[in-house]
Amino acid sequence: MKQFKVPSSKFKVNRSTCSFSLLTLYVLLLTVLMSCSPKKESIYRKTMIQMDTLVTINVVAESGEKADMAMGKAFGEIDKLGASLSFFSDEGDLSSINRNAGIGPVRVSPDTMEVIERAVLTSERTGGAFDVTVGPEISLWDFAAKQKPDDGKIRERLGLVNYQWITLDKKESTVELGRKGMLMDLGAVAKGFAADRAVEELKKNGIKSGLVAVAGDIRAFGLKPDGKPWRVGIRNPRQKGKDDELVATVELRDMAISTSGDYERYFVMDGKRYHHILDPRTGYPAEGCRSVTVMATDGVSADSFSTAVFVLGPEKGMEVLRRMGFEGLIIDKEGNMTTTAGMKDAIEFQRSN
Repeated sequence: MKQFKVPSSKFKVNRSTCSFSLLTLYVLLLTVLMSCSPKKESIYRKTMIQMDTLVTINVVAESGEKADMAMGKAFGEIDKLGASLSFFSDEGDLSSINRNAGIGPVRVSPDTMEVIERAVLTSERTGGAFDVTVGPEISLWDFAAKQKPDDGKIRERLGLVNYQWITLDKKESTVELGRKGMLMDLGAVAKGFAADRAVEELKKNGIKSGLVAVAGDIRAFGLKPDGKPWRVGIRNPRQKGKDDELVATVELRDMAISTSGDYERYFVMDGKRYHHILDPRTGYPAEGCRSVTVMATDGVSADSFSTAVFVLGPEKGMEVLRRMGFEGLIIDKEGNMTTTAGMKDAIEFQRSN
């Protein structure tokens, strides 16, 4: 800040004039000092229902107006993606792809092309443990009605599940499913993708620090006003009475984290738990884990690989995490917890566990 020096001079001063002038100078200097001081930053939060789940955005900003404007842009991006990528919608790119399975290619938006490309890449790197063409099997299960499909139907539809029958033409921006009856479901990758896109919108609109949570898919960037990283919790997959019971917390800065668990949508029949994370190679719920948490630099990776590792199980899943360079926590079907080396340094387990 530039400093001003009041020059001295020899003259007779009227006392009343002097009192007024000093008061004016004091107010002037106070105004200058206040204008040079940075506005205090605060955390602003907003929650909406989008993509059939709760979406919460936290931002660090100097004013509520700036925060609202940036969050509005981010929510708008999530809403647009939700409409385009929803498995249950009759409109949008995904529904067009599924309707034209075995018929011909469908022109899609750049966002749809990118998220499907990333999904196929995850499928390749996990040997098909992650497969976005698992839709024919998913459509058989009704977890709300607690209904288990007929075993014969499950086996019959396995012949429609194969990510290798997806044809992508980047030049023409088209996607094609090669067999009639195939169904693509982006539910295990779209939320992480949406969190990534929301963070991009926040940054474009002047936000330097924030956290976007699309259900269990979370992306954080920057630091909180107190200079500390964002802290997120990992839920206990077997609650002991409290809905918010945690097994651990993790500090996040410029990272994404995603948890896939068998506790979100499930039912118990004849003493056996049936949940929504299906093994695309069998059509039945994967059985090796209770929950898997993956930490990566982007939401798409964290989202898709948490599902893939859950399907692969503890041993093969941990091998994939190490090979890909991701950090993770696996809680197996017996409740045993295993972490990667890097996750062990970042995680803080709760004493009650």
